[in-house]
Amino acid sequence: MHPEVTSTKPGEKCPKCGMELVHNDQVSNGKSYQMKFEPQPMQLVAGQPATLTYTPQELGNEKAPVPLAVVHEKKIHLIIVRKDLSVFDHEHPEFTAAGNYKAAFTFPKGGDYVLFQDYTPAGSGHQLGRQVVSVQGPKYTPVKFSKDQMQWSQDGYQATLSFDKALKVGQLLGMKITLSQNGQPVTDLDKYLGALGHVVVISEDTERYLHVHPNDQADKGPVIGFNTNFEKPGLYRVFLQFNHGGQIHTGNFTINVQA
Repeated sequence: MHPEVTSTKPGEKCPKCGMELVHNDQVSNGKSYQMKFEPQPMQLVAGQPATLTYTPQELGNEKAPVPLAVVHEKKIHLIIVRKDLSVFDHEHPEFTAAGNYKAAFTFPKGGDYVLFQDYTPAGSGHQLGRQVVSVQGPKYTPVKFSKDQMQWSQDGYQATLSFDKALKVGQLLGMKITLSQNGQPVTDLDKYLGALGHVVVISEDTERYLHVHPNDQADKGPVIGFNTNFEKPGLYRVFLQFNHGGQIHTGNFTINVQA
């Protein structure tokens, strides 16, 4: 998702991620937005249920309601990661009668977490909210990632990440993830949030974030194809979610992007 990319030609695709550009007469409406965040309790504690409340606001007109468009079946995609990027969660706050969105979540350990919100105000472009929260309690031991990790396995599933070019900034990259279960190709993937899979890419400092959706394809695996682009070099964590056998599975990878 790259809201800054526009075109006057029908059928054009984003040069950064390869996604088809969607017509929107009001994408340049000149408005700016923010996502107001209110946790309950205010001091988050590990192991204790919390309510995360979000209210989209138009800057300069904060009391006006901001309706959100449905994107991949949800109005807000809430991504929660530990600051060290070793833990990933994908939640969907639900709309309430008060005009805000709420999600229940329990942080497993104390320490710092980063919360991202993917959302699109109706008639405008994609927005990204970000907060860092400190959670009380026994702190997690930070994990240090450094080497490329192109394979993942868990619960009998295996996934391999590959690219069609060297991992360098400033170019459109074809990205493929190949899935197998117990050594056999997975060819009957179910859709998750309207797509065969979802990939979130986050930089080591958590300042850069990409939410990438698959290319159009007729089959259901074992390969899921994506396109992406990196504007800055460095280490990134790649999180994959896919639906198989009625369950959502989450895999993770580590890549190093060169200048």
